[in-house]
Amino acid sequence: MQQAYDYVIVGGGSSGCVLAGRLSEDPNVSVALLEAGGSGDNWVVNTPAAIVLMIPRKLNNWAFETVPQPGLDGRKGYQPRGKALGGSSAINGMVYIRGHHSDYDHWAALGNHGWSFKDVLPYFKKAENNHEFMDEWHGQGGPLHVSKLRTDNPFQQHYLRAAEQVGYPVSPDFNGAQQEGVGFYQVTQHNGERCSSFHAYVLPHLDTRPNLTVESGAFTQRILFEGKRAVGIEYKQDGQLRTIRARRELILCAGVFQSPQLLMLSGVGDAAELQKLGIPLIHHLPGVGKNLQDHLDFTLSYKAKDINLLGLSVKGGVHLVKEIMRYRRERRGMISSNFIEGGGFLKTRPELAAADIQLHFVIGRVEDHARTLHVGHGMSCHVCLLRPKSIGTVSLRDANAQTPPVIDPKFFEHPEDLENMVNAYKMTERLMMAPALAQFMTDDPVAAQLKSDDEIRAILRARADTVYHAVGTCKMGIDEMAVVDSGLKVHGLLGLRVVDASIMPTIIGGNTNATSIMIAEKAADMMRLEQ
Repeated sequence: MQQAYDYVIVGGGSSGCVLAGRLSEDPNVSVALLEAGGSGDNWVVNTPAAIVLMIPRKLNNWAFETVPQPGLDGRKGYQPRGKALGGSSAINGMVYIRGHHSDYDHWAALGNHGWSFKDVLPYFKKAENNHEFMDEWHGQGGPLHVSKLRTDNPFQQHYLRAAEQVGYPVSPDFNGAQQEGVGFYQVTQHNGERCSSFHAYVLPHLDTRPNLTVESGAFTQRILFEGKRAVGIEYKQDGQLRTIRARRELILCAGVFQSPQLLMLSGVGDAAELQKLGIPLIHHLPGVGKNLQDHLDFTLSYKAKDINLLGLSVKGGVHLVKEIMRYRRERRGMISSNFIEGGGFLKTRPELAAADIQLHFVIGRVEDHARTLHVGHGMSCHVCLLRPKSIGTVSLRDANAQTPPVIDPKFFEHPEDLENMVNAYKMTERLMMAPALAQFMTDDPVAAQLKSDDEIRAILRARADTVYHAVGTCKMGIDEMAVVDSGLKVHGLLGLRVVDASIMPTIIGGNTNATSIMIAEKAADMMRLEQ
């Protein structure tokens, strides 16, 4: 590698790959993208169904844990995060959701000029090459392929019929004019294969852009400063400690947990907290690592009889072999599934302005992040709170970059979250017990005996956990706890930005990957205008 580049990007994930791809479009600037994980281009990443090999374990996955959560009966939560080029877009469920229009208008109302929905919609569209919808809400010709699933699974229609039977609205497009309703997810796939941000924005240009350098296995240790200016980073690669300098800017795209971790390791954060760990202070910024927000999720799981549902059985095994062969021929069928085939955005109270819960309908019996396997077939439905009031933190255990950050989401700390989840549980169970789905069920092993709200509260505390949408730990804003401004520049420092899910001031009403990509698209434009 060279010793200096115009732009050095730390983290080759959903946002980092977008930023590297866009900035390197200008042949007059040099861009270095550093990723701690490995290659994001292999059959495990590319094959949608191989998500079951990555989310439950450490394959391409940092596999973080939270501290024990009092609201979850003292359990530690599980926090998967992508550790490969493409980041979490290389291991996630590929669901493409933007959130509700009001989410972004709220960001703007908090003082973040240029971040209303009308401001960000052009960047969603710029990123997108949508294969299904060609209207004012969607884009064509962008790097990121967005399509419907190619599974041809009849259970999609059973799920939709169940929604109609219980009177829930139906939505043909969660990313269009109206989010509320039950329907099917669009996914970031192309011809039945995963389309991560690495595949979309970086991989096509590796051999054609001499101004773009991509390094994997490069584990950043700290940011280097000269006074208040960030001038480079120190990183480990192949067992050696190396440095690289940024002539114009250093951009952190390490994600909701590791961007604040890197700032704090480098002396940027709450002065008192850093002093306790013996980290020399560069800049007192008390909001670093605060404002952690996440979607808390509960899974209703059922045994069922149908080989179109994922499971372990002789008939299922024969069917799976046939589906593997079909996928090799056509890139269709069960192996193209993300398993999260249906979704929903519903209101627990009709007077709400926007949906406050989200559903993920899974064609398999899922328990404990798919870390527990069951004989036989089944189906599941996740339900999460879209705007929880519990706010957590990310902090340091010590001054060693190799030590995972301390993650404390404080799930159920705010009492309203638990009460809202009781209502969410009831709405989801009503859907799943509709005749269209109940006809396939053979057992409800999780919740069949629940008779009271107290029993529902108890099982929520015993089994709920994240659905992987953590945001907010380097929040954008103008108050004393903001970390970056509306241009994503770190307050009080020079030559340093944060561009990833950590800058979201409040959590959006939906999956966060599409928004992380949009943030990087908008950041690239802002940076170009400043050149």
